[in-house]
Amino acid sequence: MNFLNLFNLHSFIQMECVYTRQQMQQAGPSSPSCSTSDCFPLSKTAECGSEHSVEPAKHEPTGLSRMLSVVSFYICYLLCLGLSLACVVCVCLWNSQWRGGFAWDGSALQFNWHPVLMVTGLIALYGNGAVLYRVPLTWGQNKLPWKLLHATVMLLALILSIVGLCAVFDFHNAKKIPNLYSLHSWIGIAATALFAIQWVVGMAGFLLPCSPMSLRALLKPVHVWMGGSILWLSIAACISGINEKLFFVLHGSANQAYADLPPEAVFANVLGVLIVAFGLVVLKILSNREWQRPESRPEDLAYTPLLQEENE
Repeated sequence: MNFLNLFNLHSFIQMECVYTRQQMQQAGPSSPSCSTSDCFPLSKTAECGSEHSVEPAKHEPTGLSRMLSVVSFYICYLLCLGLSLACVVCVCLWNSQWRGGFAWDGSALQFNWHPVLMVTGLIALYGNGAVLYRVPLTWGQNKLPWKLLHATVMLLALILSIVGLCAVFDFHNAKKIPNLYSLHSWIGIAATALFAIQWVVGMAGFLLPCSPMSLRALLKPVHVWMGGSILWLSIAACISGINEKLFFVLHGSANQAYADLPPEAVFANVLGVLIVAFGLVVLKILSNREWQRPESRPEDLAYTPLLQEENE
């Protein structure tokens, strides 16, 4: 009797196991539970069983970042204009207040035109002409008028620098002073000569209608690199010229020595610092890719001026 009861109990358990397996097969495979890494990928939460995977966030420019880029550009641009004006005012004051003024008679007063014209042409006008294409308000307009304005400003800068060289050559010839003997003169002549070549090649390559687009594409990186190099040469020439002039006039005989830092020396040194600061601001504007004219960026990027609102 006990044996029969045990047999019936064993048969019942087997039948329950078969029934349970049949129910599980009919219900299908159970959904796996979401682990912590599945439900919270990359610090972002996702619902368990969701069909959409969580993609990493894409860093797209927002309206705030675009506005900050515009504001930072115009801060640098206004600083560029202010520093260039300060350089021109300081060089004029230096030669009018301490060096006796200006003339064109072969005397030392004629020499005073040399630093004024070189700083105005090779530094102030040249630097401001180089950053014309970076102004965002010009991006949505025809480029040809801005090309003409760029070429005109550069031509005016070149003419002033050539007149400045004529002033110093005439003074040296009248006083029987050798020409082109100092490092300052070599750098200045190199900068002016490269500037003239740069302007002629730019005029022929970018403004003449007959110039092919392939030639423009070939010349453009060389034109940009040469422009920055000429600016640095001009800054080096002006700094060395200021220092050379101070050594000549402040030699300790009738005036105070340069080493004593009289007011003229301090003022001229400040002029040199302003020239270097202006050059750094110009090169900052030219080197920032966010401030480049959109058509100068890679072709696969969309043209969206900084001041243009996004159309949703």
